Amino acid sequence: MMNYQKYKRFETISLPDRTWPDRHIEKAPTWCSVDLRDGNQALVTPMNIDEKVEMFQKLVELGFKEIEVGFPSASQIEYDFIRKLIDDHLVPDDVTLQVLTQCREHLIRRTFESLKGLDKAIVHIYNSTSVLQRDVVFNKNKEEIKKIATDGCQLVKDLCSEFDGKVILEYSPESFTGTEMDYAVEVCDAVMDVWGASKDNKVIINLPATVEMDTPNVYADQIEWIGRHFKDRERVILSLHPHNDRGTGVAATELGLLAGADRVEGTLFGNGERTGNVDLVTVALNMYTHGVDPKLDFSHINDIKKMYERVTKMEVPPRQPYAGQLVFTAFSGSHQDAINKGMHKYRERDNKQWEVPYLPIDPADLNRQYEPIVRINSQSGKGGVAFVMDTVFGYHIPKAMQANFAKVVQNISEAEGEVSPERIFDTFTKEYIDMEEPYKFISQKLIDESEDPTNDFDRKVILKIIDHGEEKTLVGHGNGPIDAVRDALNSGSSVHFTLLDYSEHALTSGSSSKAASYVEMQGEGMQSAEWGVGVHANITTATIKAMISGLNRIHRDLRNKEG
Repeated sequence: MMNYQKYKRFETISLPDRTWPDRHIEKAPTWCSVDLRDGNQALVTPMNIDEKVEMFQKLVELGFKEIEVGFPSASQIEYDFIRKLIDDHLVPDDVTLQVLTQCREHLIRRTFESLKGLDKAIVHIYNSTSVLQRDVVFNKNKEEIKKIATDGCQLVKDLCSEFDGKVILEYSPESFTGTEMDYAVEVCDAVMDVWGASKDNKVIINLPATVEMDTPNVYADQIEWIGRHFKDRERVILSLHPHNDRGTGVAATELGLLAGADRVEGTLFGNGERTGNVDLVTVALNMYTHGVDPKLDFSHINDIKKMYERVTKMEVPPRQPYAGQLVFTAFSGSHQDAINKGMHKYRERDNKQWEVPYLPIDPADLNRQYEPIVRINSQSGKGGVAFVMDTVFGYHIPKAMQANFAKVVQNISEAEGEVSPERIFDTFTKEYIDMEEPYKFISQKLIDESEDPTNDFDRKVILKIIDHGEEKTLVGHGNGPIDAVRDALNSGSSVHFTLLDYSEHALTSGSSSKAASYVEMQGEGMQSAEWGVGVHANITTATIKAMISGLNRIHRDLRNKEG
């Protein structure tokens, strides 16, 4: 047994009158990307300057207005990157750079050196306040830890007089989730007092789940509690910085927003130390699926993913929400059938509200409409096969025929694994359209006999076919073209059948359009029906070819039965 008794839960707070469970996310927070800091420091091979510039420009393109670009006092490459952004005028007027530094004098001074030439910046200072860090890492009491924070704040304030632009202060009590809540408020209020924070001179108080220590509801309680207990809530921009140690970073962020947070720091696809930071793509698109404008543009998710994988050398997992290769893919037969029906209903509705089973977002909104939503393996059913033939190749297979073809595809998938759309189409063509043995269509001529009072039928057909290698001319009569062809085939071939059903539709539009025809036929003495498919520019010819296709399949079934 695993030794669970070596662990204990950190003390939580009591908040019986919590209000966040009754709220909804109604607008986007202020987003701050920390890909170039938290994300970069967690890479096996950190980005070089050119890769950092590419990432920065993509973040700007996506709509981020606050971007933490690094820890300029930590390394020369961090410093040089920030200088490049400034010296090469790469920072748009509506974007604010954020820089990170510990509350240490030489680091803060070096940070300000890196900012020369900017008209505004967020200076993000931090020190750890948790019980464990105070005891194990710093060996300092509460007053000493608070003094580190206030001294750092005072130095930033002093250095602002040497800075030509505007500085917005951000303070993080690092390891917030492991800090006593009353002490966290005490430290944050002390920092704001030193800064002279006010409604018109707000401070960003960033509350990091540096280590995710509890369930998301506890983080929400902490956020709501601390928001209530600031000396003056109006002088605070309350910011979240969740990590993902328990795998609930997204949930903690969403609940933290319900609890009153104004701002969120995170990374694309959740890159970061250990299990990562919160994934801003998921949080933003979750809002989008609830009809809330996230103020970030992820409409070309594949391009974003490619850029991210190139500069970080990390891979986006195939099941990553919204961006993973397989997230818009269904293998289960029942799921495929529901998606197929849902997509048809969506196209038919005048109200274009997105409601499709198993798809919380329209893949087309992310420019993923060219990827297969449904993929076929041995677990797939008739709905999935029909969906592929419909959406990829334009064949609207009749519902009664779907099981017939799906069985063929399932036999292949059980032997070979996943079956590609191309293989499905090739199989469909071979099994139905190109089924030309032992009967093959050559030509047809329809004659209208409806004006001749001596005839009992309206149509006459002269049909030329190959029958077991021999060319034959068959003549048939009927009340319509299809009835006449049925009569010709039944009287002129060795296989007799009943025509049960048929349908048809256009495959393409324009002058060169073709039609697909589907016929259901039951051979004499056969227990089950067969299907034939024909394709031709002339709909009557397409139907005749479909009937000959069905005739060949019945012939094959009879031969197999006899064998």
